[in-house]
Amino acid sequence: MVHKAYRFRLYPNKKQQVLIAKTIGCSRFVFNHFLDYRNTTFEETGKA
Repeated sequence: MVHKAYRFRLYPNKKQQVLIAKTIGCSRFVFNHFLDYRNTTFEETGKA
């Protein structure tokens, strides 16, 4: 069995860079929000 891999690099323009940054920022906000919710629930109830 032969494994092959492709490596490539993207060069987004300024508008795409802004959109990528916004998307990652929103994702981080949602993840941290629900992580805090889960941690708070665990501290109150002791259940995961």
